[in-house]
Amino acid sequence: MDNRRRQPIGIELVKRGIISEDQIQTALDFQKNHPREKLGDIIYELKLCDENTLIAAIGEIFGEKTMLLNPADVKIKAEDYISLDVLKQNNAVLFDVDDGRAKVCFSDTANKKAIDTIRLLLLNRGLVMDRYITFKSNIDRVLNGFGGKVSDKISVGSDITEMVDSIIKTGMDKRASDIHFEPMDNIVRIRYRIDGQLFNVAEISKDKQQQLIGRLKAISNMHQEKQESQDGRIILYPDYNIRVSSQKNVYGEKFVLRLLKKNANVKEIFELGFPNDENIIRNSFDKRNSITIIAAPTGEGKTTSLYSIIQYLNKPEINITTIEDPVEIRIPGLNQVEIDAKSTFIDALRTVLRQDPDIILVGEIRDKETAEIAMQAGQTGHYVLSTIHTIDAIEVITRLKKMGVSDYDIASTVATTVSQRLVRKLCPHCARERDFNEKELEIIHGIEERNNVKFDLNGKKTYDAVGCKECNGVGYFDRIGVFEILVFNDQLRELISQGESTLKIKEEAMKYGYRPLIVDGIEKVLAGITNIEELNRKLRIY
Repeated sequence: MDNRRRQPIGIELVKRGIISEDQIQTALDFQKNHPREKLGDIIYELKLCDENTLIAAIGEIFGEKTMLLNPADVKIKAEDYISLDVLKQNNAVLFDVDDGRAKVCFSDTANKKAIDTIRLLLLNRGLVMDRYITFKSNIDRVLNGFGGKVSDKISVGSDITEMVDSIIKTGMDKRASDIHFEPMDNIVRIRYRIDGQLFNVAEISKDKQQQLIGRLKAISNMHQEKQESQDGRIILYPDYNIRVSSQKNVYGEKFVLRLLKKNANVKEIFELGFPNDENIIRNSFDKRNSITIIAAPTGEGKTTSLYSIIQYLNKPEINITTIEDPVEIRIPGLNQVEIDAKSTFIDALRTVLRQDPDIILVGEIRDKETAEIAMQAGQTGHYVLSTIHTIDAIEVITRLKKMGVSDYDIASTVATTVSQRLVRKLCPHCARERDFNEKELEIIHGIEERNNVKFDLNGKKTYDAVGCKECNGVGYFDRIGVFEILVFNDQLRELISQGESTLKIKEEAMKYGYRPLIVDGIEKVLAGITNIEELNRKLRIY
């Protein structure tokens, strides 16, 4: 519930005689173990007073219209107006539209950003928003009902073997990259990660929890008796390698299954979203005596980009060796080395250097020693490809410095750094075309000014994510990369060797064609591939 108030809500409710001081203390004790839950929601969930009286009092306290939202109150198909994904992100339910007014329930009307997001989306459709407040559990229950399309094939019957098999196979059908089995207080929650977003897909009764855990451990080759963290693998499905991780939490053991296709096709580099220009790709990646580094947070497609670059460079006359943890896709013609408990990146890299390689892929630069050996390899006639965790292509320089790599080694060895993010593509079956609104145009013009670029807006349209059966009601289907590429030239190498700041290096790089992530992102918006709302989710542009 809304936490904006002149006095604590507990005091207000006691003063009105709706709840006693002892009951408030019970709710506060519960809140200590659930600090993210609002007091009003806790009182409602613990049934400490009459729910109708409680919601009416909260409405008076905050000056808001209220209702006890139930699935039966939803009179329209909300996804026809706003995508399910946006509603979930903003904890909102659009439940009725009448005479140009859209009725929306929120769980927290102090969240200005959420309210403005929904209000602007409705304004784009010519609707004025009427807002209501309700309890968060009511919002969750209705939204999970909207999302039922994702889980319509899951069997949660009495047979545990059949149920686990159904959850895994449905995840494969729905293109899930991960499946989460999460013990909660009263249930076991099942979630899929699809295109980078988590979706609730099923709830399993608590009394089946131990059987479920037992079955997952059995097919993952884990120790049944151990409750500490374990790693395993499921090999029951011919087309998939499934990596399994377990970790104990306060309600039991949580399992995460990572679904990896055994013979997945490596996408062409241009399919990933790289600039469709052969010269740019050749100048960026067809190198010798150097190192190329891809930078991004976890889960942003660094490994996929590495595979695509390797595929682009792969020729019969070139010896390519990869060092990975683990090998996710097997590529014909490559020597792929998998790191295990008995080896490290450093050990494997030392051995590979004695194997006469032309190109070496090192899964990740994690520490000073790996960085130094990778640099040494790049300085002795090899081309090295690797990844690093940092926010953009220029900050790779800072990250390497902090690892202890010298300015000279960075300047003389690094050829290209790339930063990327994955954004969701609009579903081609249901995306709804419209003109850019004033706020969106203001954002685009601001990006032009800050980055000294000019976008062609002539005749350009944008699209709202709507949601249909093809995209599970989300409005997006699949993902594409947003990239920035920094190619090191003599001027940049000179600045780096002199120890200049990244700000100075960025200013110089802009003179030679470097453009930040957001510029490529806006170009993909103008091409109708994604929209500003999705871009903001990843890059925080407003």
